Amino acid sequence: MDHNFFTMNWFQKFIYNLLQFFILLPGRLWKGIRALGNGIVRLVKGIGNFFAGLWQMFWDGDVFVKLSYLIMGFGCIVRKQVLKGILFLGLQGGIIYFVQSFGWHYLREIGTLGTAEREIIGYSPLGTPLYSPPDNSMLILLYGVMTMLVIGVLLAIWVASIKASYKACENHRANRKNTTALEDIRGLLDEKYQATLLSGPMLLASAFVILPLIFMILIAFTNFDKNHQPPGNLFTWVGFQNFQDVLGNNPLKAKTFSYLLGWNITWAIFATFSNYLLGMLLAILINKKGIKLKKLWRTIFVVTIAVPQFVSLLIMRNIFYDQGQGGPVNILLTQYFGMDMVRFWSDGPLARIMVIIVNMWVGIPYSMLICSGILMNIPADLYESARIDGASPLKTFTRITLPYMLFITTPYLITQFVGNFNNFNVIYLLTQGNPKSVFLYQAGETDLLVTWLYKLTVDFADYNLASVIGIFVFIISAVLSLIVYNSSSSMKNEEAFQ
Repeated sequence: MDHNFFTMNWFQKFIYNLLQFFILLPGRLWKGIRALGNGIVRLVKGIGNFFAGLWQMFWDGDVFVKLSYLIMGFGCIVRKQVLKGILFLGLQGGIIYFVQSFGWHYLREIGTLGTAEREIIGYSPLGTPLYSPPDNSMLILLYGVMTMLVIGVLLAIWVASIKASYKACENHRANRKNTTALEDIRGLLDEKYQATLLSGPMLLASAFVILPLIFMILIAFTNFDKNHQPPGNLFTWVGFQNFQDVLGNNPLKAKTFSYLLGWNITWAIFATFSNYLLGMLLAILINKKGIKLKKLWRTIFVVTIAVPQFVSLLIMRNIFYDQGQGGPVNILLTQYFGMDMVRFWSDGPLARIMVIIVNMWVGIPYSMLICSGILMNIPADLYESARIDGASPLKTFTRITLPYMLFITTPYLITQFVGNFNNFNVIYLLTQGNPKSVFLYQAGETDLLVTWLYKLTVDFADYNLASVIGIFVFIISAVLSLIVYNSSSSMKNEEAFQ
C-alpha cells in the first residue's frame, strides 16, 4: 500500500479504495474464472473417481456383491445383516413402485409438458359441452421434477447398498464379524448421531425448498403466463426466450427491467447507509460523555421498534395521504399555509424520496441499538491517545470509530443491503409501487424488482417473467454479497482490531 495512504483524509481514502477496486477488478474476475474452472475440473475428476470406485467394487467383490448391483441389500442379507438388507430391498421396491405407478406418467411427458388439449367430445342432455380430459402442464412439470428427485434418492440408496455389501464381503474375507442390527442402531445414536438428526431436516428441505426452487427455475424456460393457464391450456418450453426479452429482445420489458434495477440499487444503497450512518451518529450522541438520561433516550427509541413495522408504515402512508381531501399533512399545508396539495405518493420522484425518508424512521432505531453495543467495546485508550495528539472530533470519528464499526458490522451491512434490495414491505405498504407509468410493463415508478415480481405473479399471472426476475434478483444479491464480503477487512484481516 502507498505510504501516503495513512496521511489521506477520509474522502481521499474513499476515492483511493474505489480506484483500487476497479483496478483490481479484472484480476479478481480472472481469478474467479480460474477458480470456477478448477472447480469444474475437480468435479469432473470426482465424478470419474466415483464411477471408478463403483467399477472397482464390482470387479473385486464376490458374486453376492455383484448381485447387489441389481438387488439392493442382497449382499447384506447373505452376510447375515438381514435387517439392513431388507431395509435396502424395501426402499428399492417402494421407490420403483412409486415411479412405475405414479411418477413415470409425468416424467415421460416432461419433454413436451403435455400434448392433449381440452376438446369438445360431445354434449350433455342439457346441451352443455363435454370436454376430453386435458394434460396439465403444471402437474407434469411439478411431478416430473419430484420423480427425478426420487430417482436421485434411489441412486444414493443404491450406492449405499453397494458399499454396505462390499464392506460385508471384505469383513467376511478378513474373518471379521459384521455389525449386527443392534450395533448399527447404536451407531446411529452415537458416532453417526449427526446424520440421524440431519436426515429429517434434509428430507423436509428437499420437499419444501429444493423441489419448489427447481420448479420455479424451470418455469423461467416456459411460456407459462395468463394465456397458457392449465388445465384449460398447455404451456411448453421456450428456452432462453424470456431471458432474451428482459435483456433486450422486448423493448418494453427490457426498459422496465433496467429502470427498476437502477432504482432498486439506488434504493438499497440509500436505505442501507442512511439508516446505518444516522443510527451510528445517534448512538455516538447518546453515548457521549455529558449526555444525561442515556437509558431514557435508548428506551424511547427501543419503544419505536416495539411497534410492528407494518403499523408504522400504514400510519405514515395515511399521514401523507394525497388523494381526496388529503391526509393530516396536506390538510395543514392547504388550509393553514395556502399551499396546493403535495402529491407525496402520486409524483414519481417525490414518492421515491418519501419511501427513503420513511424507511429511515423505521430503520434508524435498529442501527442505533447495534452501534451502541459496539461503541461500548471500542477501547477508550484509542480515543485518549487521539485527544493527546490533538485530533479533532471529525478525525477521531473517521480514523477510529468508523473503521472499527465497519470492520465489525460489514456482515450486518451485507445482510441489510440484501434485505433492502428485496424490501417488499416498505414499498408495497407505502405506495404499492405506484404511481403507475405507461412506459413500464405492469409496474409503477417506485416498484422494486421484488414488488414487480409480486405483481407479475398475483395480478397478471406472468409466471414465466416473474421467475426470470427472481433468478436475476438472486444472482445480483449473491454476486454483490460475495464481492463486498471478500473485499472487506472482516474477511481479509480477522485480527485487525484485537
